[in-house]
Amino acid sequence: MLVAEAGCVEIDRVQEVPPGPAGRRLRRLTAAPGGSAALSGAPPDLDALERQHRGDLLAGEAELEERLASAVRQGEVSALAGWCPAAEVPRLAERLGPVGGAVLPLRPPRGVDPPTQLRDAGRVHRAFAPLVATYGTVPYADLDPSWPAGIAYMVMFGLMFGDAGHGLLLVLAALLLWRGRVPRRLARLRRLWPFVAGAGLAATLAGAAYGEFFGPTGLLPVLWLDPLDEPGRLLLAAVALGGLLLGLAYAAGVVNRWREGGPARALYATSGVAGFAVLLGLGLVGGGAYLHVPVAAVTGAALAVTGLALAGTGLSAATGGGLGGAAQTGVQLFDVLVRILANTVSFARLAAFGLTHAALGQVVWHGTAALAGRGPWALIGAVLVFVAGNALAFALEGLVAGVQALRLEFYELFSRVFEGLGRPFRPWRLPVRRTEVS
Repeated sequence: MLVAEAGCVEIDRVQEVPPGPAGRRLRRLTAAPGGSAALSGAPPDLDALERQHRGDLLAGEAELEERLASAVRQGEVSALAGWCPAAEVPRLAERLGPVGGAVLPLRPPRGVDPPTQLRDAGRVHRAFAPLVATYGTVPYADLDPSWPAGIAYMVMFGLMFGDAGHGLLLVLAALLLWRGRVPRRLARLRRLWPFVAGAGLAATLAGAAYGEFFGPTGLLPVLWLDPLDEPGRLLLAAVALGGLLLGLAYAAGVVNRWREGGPARALYATSGVAGFAVLLGLGLVGGGAYLHVPVAAVTGAALAVTGLALAGTGLSAATGGGLGGAAQTGVQLFDVLVRILANTVSFARLAAFGLTHAALGQVVWHGTAALAGRGPWALIGAVLVFVAGNALAFALEGLVAGVQALRLEFYELFSRVFEGLGRPFRPWRLPVRRTEVS
């Protein structure tokens, strides 16, 4: 009962435990349990609880029976194994001491990863955390990439949704979320307002760089490039940005592989130093060829070969050896090379959807300008075309950019950061009701 009330221990449970006396009585209740599960402060009369339809207390006792079924007993001593945050151990030991209980720290079993305690690191972190949580739970030993993942998402979204007017609308939506001035069904999204504001700011900055404000209206000068005039340059910039983001993902992967399995795993893993070397080498080869710098291209080729050799060593160690193992390693190395190239080129979609957004804005603006000079009624039609066209572009491109940025985050970046997923820490927590039940 004290452990349940403390709410800081996740108890390892035996699977397929048959229901105990409280569990059987709970199943016989015809009425819905009254309230959430709870424990009685004194030993309860289960028959009385069943007659009074106290499903809440019966549910709590049933959970207690399930946990007790997992206890290891020797003589008069019983022990329960579980997980508890290190910072909570002294407090838990202090609670159990007066009743003859004790807390004995143990080493984690070999091959079993502890659960991950999902931390709450402030308002902005809470806004970014769902991006990683949607993919899965961060393994216990790994870095939490919520902050960099959120920033990368906003940058990618902004490049595809590059219009200063549309971006400012997103910033306005974020302010409304922050102030709670939204319909009730959208109130649950209020904690995401920093995320929406960041995406809107990125789109605004990209729109200023493109000279787009509700389309090519001429209200903003082109600070960097016009997407429709220089699509090739935009494509190269998107691929270069993709290579940079992949490099950062590999850097996080190196740290995670080290924390998971030590320096050897970090060195030979395809998502560790080996894969990072291949990516960096291919980037130097491409950059050297584009800029006509032979030294960079040769250095990059040597670095890529070194990375493939390291990856091959790690992959070969996992095979059974012989010709079959060599063939398997060769196929896997080819897959590593192709995946890195394909994933890098995949970031060209940042430019492709940015071009689509600019093209839609241009169509709407040209239609508006064509109607505006043809009389009063045509002017009303121009306003309607401008508003409806921008609303359609905003909704369509917002959806597309949001989905595509999420796809790049999950398949291109997180596949390097994580090699597996963890499970969340779920402590057993039940309130104790100390009032007597007659």
